[in-house]
Amino acid sequence: MPDPIITLTTDFGLRDPYVAAMKGVLLKHCPDARIVDLTHDIAPQDLMDAALFADTALPWFPEGTIHVLVVDPGVGTARRPIAARAGGQCFVFPDNGLLTLLFRKHAVEKACVITSCPFMPEEVSQTFHGRDIFAPAAAWLASGHGLGTLGPPTSMLVELDFPAHVAGANGSVHGEVVHIDRFGNCITNIPSALFGDAAVSHCAVIHNGAKTLPLRGTYADVARGAALALAGSSGRIEIAVRNGNAAALLGLQRGDAVRIV
Repeated sequence: MPDPIITLTTDFGLRDPYVAAMKGVLLKHCPDARIVDLTHDIAPQDLMDAALFADTALPWFPEGTIHVLVVDPGVGTARRPIAARAGGQCFVFPDNGLLTLLFRKHAVEKACVITSCPFMPEEVSQTFHGRDIFAPAAAWLASGHGLGTLGPPTSMLVELDFPAHVAGANGSVHGEVVHIDRFGNCITNIPSALFGDAAVSHCAVIHNGAKTLPLRGTYADVARGAALALAGSSGRIEIAVRNGNAAALLGLQRGDAVRIV
């Protein structure tokens, strides 16, 4: 495609040269590429954080987009570098489960282990595959070459052990906080689709039953400073405080139990 879109998602931050080096490789080999920084603020080596981000953001991009994701605590080990296609888009990433949630919704059409690429340097750093493997592979794909030119196919990808919600007695659903956004909203692993139009008849229980919050449609359905649960834009139940920080005010953190009753 003309002017191919290549996105970057990493835990590198921006103060160090890592993201800049990857962009240099991409533009060296594919100068017409449109490079889009999605985030470089994934918590360091936090695969769950990366999986949630990818699941929520990446499907909104146009068909043909190439996504490079580098959150890679196993860099230099036996973990495999992968190029895959799903939902009409391409993904270049370490095989460590960071695309588990996205691939559950958008089945992988084809995946290859990256074993060679003409754009890769002769000496590959064992600590910076983002620059020496993933960026070259993305530039190669953006230049019009097929996935199969990067290496042998694979049908087995590592899956992240992501916590699942559990059905309880009397129609209750048990889950936990899996992410806290910059507003302090506490996103859970409980799908809001489980409740549909009956959502307002439910409530969220936190702190092992010490506090109960109403389940409502949006933040403005409660008074300023009041806590509530709602169906967030990610398709998951969130715990929030209107015009406030739920994590701080309610003392919630990732892993804390949430029950919808």
